[in-house]
Amino acid sequence: MSKKKLMLLGGLRYLLPVIEAAHRHGIHVITVDYLPGNIAHRYSDEYHNVSILDKEAVLRLAQELEIDGIMSFAVDPGVVTAAYVAEKMGLPFQCSYESACILQDKARFRKFLADNGFNVPNAKGYDNADAAIADVGYFNWPIIVKPVDSAGSKGVTRVDAETELPRAINHAIECSPSKRFIIEDFLEKQGRSSGIECFAVDGKALYNAFYDQIFDNEAINPYTPSGERWPSVMPEHYQRELKNELQRLFALLGVGSGIFNVECRVCTNGKAYLMEVSPRAGGNRLAEMLRYAADVDIIEAETCHAVGLPMPPVHEPNYRGCYAITVLHARHDGTFQELRIDPRFEAQHVVERDLWAAPGHRVTRFTGANQSLGTLFLRFDSVTEADVALQDTDKYFQIITSD
Repeated sequence: MSKKKLMLLGGLRYLLPVIEAAHRHGIHVITVDYLPGNIAHRYSDEYHNVSILDKEAVLRLAQELEIDGIMSFAVDPGVVTAAYVAEKMGLPFQCSYESACILQDKARFRKFLADNGFNVPNAKGYDNADAAIADVGYFNWPIIVKPVDSAGSKGVTRVDAETELPRAINHAIECSPSKRFIIEDFLEKQGRSSGIECFAVDGKALYNAFYDQIFDNEAINPYTPSGERWPSVMPEHYQRELKNELQRLFALLGVGSGIFNVECRVCTNGKAYLMEVSPRAGGNRLAEMLRYAADVDIIEAETCHAVGLPMPPVHEPNYRGCYAITVLHARHDGTFQELRIDPRFEAQHVVERDLWAAPGHRVTRFTGANQSLGTLFLRFDSVTEADVALQDTDKYFQIITSD
């Protein structure tokens, strides 16, 4: 009996646990992107140099290789291509190609939410700066400007004055593959920004791991999360509301089975919002951490589902304590020297350290997820203990750089 073949789009280290899970099930793994030096290609069984943004080229390759499944796990640029190939070849995927296009385009997603009665900020998409500048009276200031098609908070700027708008638009366009951007009212959050690593089975959101986002107030981009913590302290009634709204969204989009990363927030106006919903795993190794923190392995479930194998049981997570991810990053441009961790803190709280930078490497300030230097997985006995440590991380660990 021939092996199942799984195509993974991209080559980031986020794919390594998927490759491991696939190999446990005897699945042949094919990685695809245009960067042959990416780390995942060292561990896959086969690599092909094709841009994951070129959906027709990826489709031709997938047909030639006769793959059984395709994923763009935690790789945002490949999601639409993966949905397209899956639909054309009749392979499993979280949703249809059209639904993926809606979810992956922030302007289309905002319009879909508004058209279907969801809580949504006042928003509008653009493909040129002049039209946006002419619309300044449409918005309730301050506003947020961001690319319609990038993840990891790249290209995102809060704008408080009209004179700042052209620069913010240019920044968003530079970070957008399609050179399109969206402007929306800035929503003041109540409590923490939050997210959900969700897994749906036959359209039902059976696994909803709510987490709270952590930010480094000294980072140059204040909208890039520098960590996440479980379980979330979001009030239960808001969690129920958001799960119900997510379930309604899944029904409208005809969602099937698979992993979704969701960004959400409760605002000072008392409303809960679904901000982003993407048919992929979240960055920052969220699904990996959840294997420590809870009792369902959604990486295993996603890998099996992608090639049509039976999935392990999926249910709401039961947490084993308070866990957190911190994204290691530099506060200044410079040369990486070392990661310094207090020995007592490491012994008590560090579950796993994954450092990607090596001494002598040039590093830059933390403006987006692509500037991450690694991650620490942490465990605490309580949310209070976690908050004390995460509010002043310099006391416990530091990235040391030189000019």
